[in-house]
Amino acid sequence: MSDAHAGREHLPLPDPQYPSATSTDVREQTPPYTPAQPLTPPDGAPNVVLVLIDDMGFGAPSAFGGPCEMPTADRLAAGGLRYTRFHVTAVCSPTRQSLLTGRNHHSVGMGATTEMASAAPGYSGIRPHSAATIAQVLRHNGYSTGAFGKWHQTPARDVSPAGPFDRWPNGEGFERFYGFLCAEMNHWNPVLFDGTTPVEPSRRPEDGYHLSEDLVDQTIEWVRTQQTLKPEVPFFAYLPFGATHAPYHVPREYRDKYRGRFDHGWDRQRELTLQRQKELGVVPQDAELAPWAEGVPHWDELTAEERRSAASLMELYAGFAEHTDDQVGRLVDALEEMGELDNTLIVYILGDNGASAEGGLGGTLNEHRYASGIPDTAEFINSHANSLGDPTTHAHYPVGWALAMNTPYQWTKQVASHFGGTRDGAIVHWPNGIDERNGIRHQFHHVIDVMPTILDAAGLPEPTTVEGIAQRPIEGTSMLYSFNEADAPDRRRLQYFEMVGNRGIYHEGWMAVTRHGTPWEMVQQGRQYFDDDVWELYDTNTDWTQARDISAEHPGKLRELQQLFLIEAAKYNVFPLDDRMTERENPKEAGRLDLLGDRDTITFHGPGLRLTEETAPNVKNRSHTVTALIDIPDGGAEGVIVAQGGRFGGWSLYLHEGRPTYVYNYFGFREHKAGAAEPLPPGRHELQMQFDYDGGGVGHGGRAVLLVDGEKAADCRVEATIPYYFAFDETFDVGVDRASPVTDDYQEVNNEFTGRLQWVRVDLADDLCMDNENGQEKFRVAHE
Repeated sequence: MSDAHAGREHLPLPDPQYPSATSTDVREQTPPYTPAQPLTPPDGAPNVVLVLIDDMGFGAPSAFGGPCEMPTADRLAAGGLRYTRFHVTAVCSPTRQSLLTGRNHHSVGMGATTEMASAAPGYSGIRPHSAATIAQVLRHNGYSTGAFGKWHQTPARDVSPAGPFDRWPNGEGFERFYGFLCAEMNHWNPVLFDGTTPVEPSRRPEDGYHLSEDLVDQTIEWVRTQQTLKPEVPFFAYLPFGATHAPYHVPREYRDKYRGRFDHGWDRQRELTLQRQKELGVVPQDAELAPWAEGVPHWDELTAEERRSAASLMELYAGFAEHTDDQVGRLVDALEEMGELDNTLIVYILGDNGASAEGGLGGTLNEHRYASGIPDTAEFINSHANSLGDPTTHAHYPVGWALAMNTPYQWTKQVASHFGGTRDGAIVHWPNGIDERNGIRHQFHHVIDVMPTILDAAGLPEPTTVEGIAQRPIEGTSMLYSFNEADAPDRRRLQYFEMVGNRGIYHEGWMAVTRHGTPWEMVQQGRQYFDDDVWELYDTNTDWTQARDISAEHPGKLRELQQLFLIEAAKYNVFPLDDRMTERENPKEAGRLDLLGDRDTITFHGPGLRLTEETAPNVKNRSHTVTALIDIPDGGAEGVIVAQGGRFGGWSLYLHEGRPTYVYNYFGFREHKAGAAEPLPPGRHELQMQFDYDGGGVGHGGRAVLLVDGEKAADCRVEATIPYYFAFDETFDVGVDRASPVTDDYQEVNNEFTGRLQWVRVDLADDLCMDNENGQEKFRVAHE
């Protein structure tokens, strides 16, 4: 089409209209029919590569003064622009939904993560059709589109073989998808999807496999194929890494490179980072370190064991960050080899939220364990120092390092009120469209501004209808005005922030904020009322880092901004506020639809099924029975009948040396096992595990009884159970145990049941124990 905008406001464009036939013989047709030309983007529309790093703070990458060496980010910044006042939503799913739709996260139903969705419009976890994604818009305008990595935007109940698939990546505009849909992933043993088909890596960690490398291999292969077959068609490649979210999994040489580099501690690191940030010009020369979070120890307050464990976890994180950036470098090199680098708009966002404090004050070797209120001691972490980063660990660094990685700002991920949770580095590289090299841009921007920027760069209009649905206006502001005008006045002068009750409002440099919760207190104790929250006021025109609260000096300005927050929050579906954390992971408590609903009996036929925790039967905090009908061939059988979770927590029913066995793995600490004394003889058998839960709250113990053909074969006492979540990155598997194994009784691979599995049935009691008090879950567990 000659006119770049002609008809493109309504997508997809209508089918071409042909003149009526003028003859019964094609040779006599006047005028002769000619093939319709496929729609292409406007002339000069660039390729687009959108890279998103997970759980990285503003002060972590070297491109923004941090200690994590990221040479590709440095290279792209040297050839493009650094944006120093770029903001996200403070948590992953909301940032991703905003990034791809150009709308505020509550506007598109993602007020929290998909696992915390509720019935409220701003928190449903469901993108409205009236907010098409950038992939949909680009695809309908002739781009090739592919996504590779972490999605985390599909409603939790839809992540099953039954779908629906309309809000999977392929249903949201991406012609190719390879990655995972949940919050995090084991980088050594991932469970992935190719489109909507469950897949697993063809190689193992011992063969050199790593998820980040796999994602970039897939991206490069897709781009090369696309450019080979359709070199005239630009592509949109979305590369959202699972790194650097926990678990920190990285080849040993990357971890070892940083040995000893963090022995000076987090207080000194903040000073060093701020000094480097001033040298780079990404903060003003008069920028101050924001206040330290109350309750977090300073480095000199730690014991020698605590300093050693904390430093080793930071070494691990830094290596993880550099390894991830090296993979981005391979993609950049491939684009350069193809001759497409100069014509590619690369947006490299160094964090979907601020650095994460979800490892607790001391860090952990199993973040799921800490999320249930069980911390690891420094001595325990140090005893596993040689294993850090390998498949046997699921590590996360301490809060002190999260604060340091958010230098010079205060607070962390989840805290949408302060820049430590919302401000991340962003780099834009586009040699054909940006004149300056190594430029600094200080305009205030937000993640919702990326979609309109891409459309602007491609010369495409904002659509008014997509697939027959009228579109609500894009709420972002294009950043293109700043590409070649360093001192252009800000075009984003107003932005609200909210996450789990933490709130803020920015208006023309002024910012009013209130922190509602403490992000490392993963198990809530009692209710905090929103009206009791204390508001702070900052003038970021003179106080870049929110270092000085001036609410007492300007009460009128504070009231003005508080009223403005109410207006914006009402406009964008923020109300009613919802600060529930672990409680919302239970669909009944959250008030959202659940795939299995109130069903108390579910039968699975045959092996091979793979389900996420949200779509699997919920056996936690209740009595339940697992029954399997199996056939044993001559010579016996081995392997897994049904399993849930993995090395860091879960349960499994399997045959070990031919003997029926049930094991409950409590957070990787200890295994409770009930095993029959004799192997099963050939023939048909019914195995049953009856779990009698103690009741009285969450995380309590129970007794497991194993029956073979109706006769008791073994039993065991389980002293405590996993209360909230087995694992985001493990699955419920029938006939096999994928990813990491629940027990070392069988290996990571080739643990399939070798007999014939007729069916597995899970029966759930109706005594689900949540022990609510004032709307909050309580959990107590004694841990030695």
